[in-house]
Amino acid sequence: MPQVNRSERLGGWTRFVTARPRLALLAALVITALAVFAGSGVADRMGSGGWEAPDAKSTYTTKALEREFPASQPNLLLLVDSGSSSVDDPAVAVEAARLTEKLAAEKDITGVGSYWQSKSPGLRAKDGREALIAARIEGHDKAVGEVLDRIAPTYRGTHGPVKVSVGGPVAVRHEMQTIIQEDLLRAEMIALPVTLVLLVMVFGSAIAALLPLGVGIVAILGTNAVLRGITEFTDVSVFAQNLTTALGLGLAIDYALFIVRRFREELTAGADTRAAVGTTLRTAGRTVLFSALTVAVSLAAMLVFPQYFLRSFAYAGIAVVLLAAAAALILLPAALMLLGPRVNSLDLRRLLRRRGSEAHHEPDTSGRGWGRFATLVMRRAPVFAVLTTVGLVLLGLPFLGVKFGTADDRQLPAGAESHVVQQHIRDGFPGSPGGGLEVLAEGSATPAQYADYRNRITALPGVLRVDGPVTEGRSAYFSVLPKGEAVGEESQQLVRELRAQPAPFDTSVTGTAAVLVDSKDAIADRLPWAVGIIVLVTLLLVFLLTGSVLIPLQAVVLNALSLTAMFGAVVWVFQDGHLSGLLSFTSTGDIETTLPVLMFCVAFGLSMDYGVFLLSRIKEEYDRTGDHEHSVTFGLRHTGGLITAAAVILAVVMVAIGTSRVTNTKMLGLGIALAVLMDAMVVRSLLVPSVMKLMGRVTWWAPAPLRAFHQRFGLSEGGPAPVLAEDMSAAAPDRDKISTGA
Repeated sequence: MPQVNRSERLGGWTRFVTARPRLALLAALVITALAVFAGSGVADRMGSGGWEAPDAKSTYTTKALEREFPASQPNLLLLVDSGSSSVDDPAVAVEAARLTEKLAAEKDITGVGSYWQSKSPGLRAKDGREALIAARIEGHDKAVGEVLDRIAPTYRGTHGPVKVSVGGPVAVRHEMQTIIQEDLLRAEMIALPVTLVLLVMVFGSAIAALLPLGVGIVAILGTNAVLRGITEFTDVSVFAQNLTTALGLGLAIDYALFIVRRFREELTAGADTRAAVGTTLRTAGRTVLFSALTVAVSLAAMLVFPQYFLRSFAYAGIAVVLLAAAAALILLPAALMLLGPRVNSLDLRRLLRRRGSEAHHEPDTSGRGWGRFATLVMRRAPVFAVLTTVGLVLLGLPFLGVKFGTADDRQLPAGAESHVVQQHIRDGFPGSPGGGLEVLAEGSATPAQYADYRNRITALPGVLRVDGPVTEGRSAYFSVLPKGEAVGEESQQLVRELRAQPAPFDTSVTGTAAVLVDSKDAIADRLPWAVGIIVLVTLLLVFLLTGSVLIPLQAVVLNALSLTAMFGAVVWVFQDGHLSGLLSFTSTGDIETTLPVLMFCVAFGLSMDYGVFLLSRIKEEYDRTGDHEHSVTFGLRHTGGLITAAAVILAVVMVAIGTSRVTNTKMLGLGIALAVLMDAMVVRSLLVPSVMKLMGRVTWWAPAPLRAFHQRFGLSEGGPAPVLAEDMSAAAPDRDKISTGA
């Protein structure tokens, strides 16, 4: 069977994207303008929840209670502060009753109740100075937010002898959504100018520096339009916008850096513009394509989880990665065709260059320092491999003590109104407010059977108090107040005991701890599938890139090691509370259940991004020379500085996201920034060259059938790679017979 000429195939692609560069750029401008219009208002259509599994028992119970007993599921709380008086003072009681009646008359408000109606001790603070009015706003997130915006100003503030503050889950979510939008705008204002300065430092030329930034902006605007369309069919989390900005800028800059740098190298080597673009697309363009696919697969793995919080990041991530790659592979070559050598215009580093250097040449890009560093690492390969691995494992040890919880008001800044209200309830009200469990009983039952069931669950060791039953037709519910923390191990165990308790009717349980139990179970059930998808597709893609069986395995293992520092830091900082004062957040003593999954998928994909950059250059040189150690040194020499620059720029973007006042967003931004820097500066610089040195030329081994498969379907420059001899001690192949490639 004749071998497919992949160089000709890629050459056809080059002709396609460079035939009419002005038309391509004009079309991109029109499409971007349409994306701005289509993506406008996307944040207003997003939700701020999505942590619960939609098919879980607790979700079913919550919806049933909302339908049958709306008063059992209040999402709006008015904290009534009587100042120096008691909440039982007649004047206070009269004003509170008036506010309760007024709230009950509001449109879209149901299930209104208050301490002054029920005299429930759970609605009265222990010092007698504060009490609660509870209600439920019906509708979807957007409708609920509109109702809250309408009524909150009416009730917030001083009313005669009392002062009212607005809280509850709906207020927490609404305030979180508002803060995230404000913080995202601030992050963009920080990231864009800092990124531009860094790009100018990398390229020297202002024109070259603007190209990656333009690709990133196109990717972000396009993704917002995609997300706006997705919101028409399913829920999307507002948190996903942060990932859109971070990956849109970060990956687009990575891809554009790689392409523009290679294009400039080809110009410096004497190629004309069209030839430089062609070689760039056959080399750096291929790498960008593989990198985008590996990152997209890592993010797509989140689609296997039922929580829309995680699925939202998959929607946003896949869209932004593919759009960034498309812009880098279509728009950027068109722009380079038009610019040609003028890509080096507006050289801002001219004064720092050596006297006599030509203005259109880039400063020394030989990477001799990185080459010497690679030689040093490989000379002491066992030492660097062992010390680096041990160090990364030690940094990850705190993750062994991880505790999983749920996101609550403490995600918000300490001064946020809804956080203040919930903190008052936590500190000043009896029991574990917000941590109550509701048991729904469905089916016919007598009062005696209800009483017997209540007595049995009251006797459970984790129960502080049981209220109810409240009956309606053939259904009833019991409110169970657990001992200890709302989502602690005792409360989670109580959920399991309540579900296992026999009853003469059907029972189901919901509440904060029940949602956590179901969320953990859903993630544990789907996690092997997600990891399996990431690993298998990564192995396949890296094999298609390299033709080796061992390099894909090495890439997966080393990428996993690069994440240890991130996971260790997440627990040490955000769970245990170290640096909480410096970073301005409130530690809850646990990590939201979905965050490690999200951070793993994103960080693993970004690690593969840099891994593909390095491996592709090593493979290209190995195909050309057949010299294993030289190829590793060459690859690090020609990509070490580029990968480091790309990692620093992406870390800047992630740190800008990490300045958010919402703790989960702060954790996501700072954690991934750390993972990116560790991967680029430790794993790619130390572990990869040392491990490849230890493995020797066996690194490139593949059985004959797989070698044939790679020659048929894989992408490589020039001809096939040198054949690895059966006897590893045999001399290197005749280099005259090796294709020189591009």
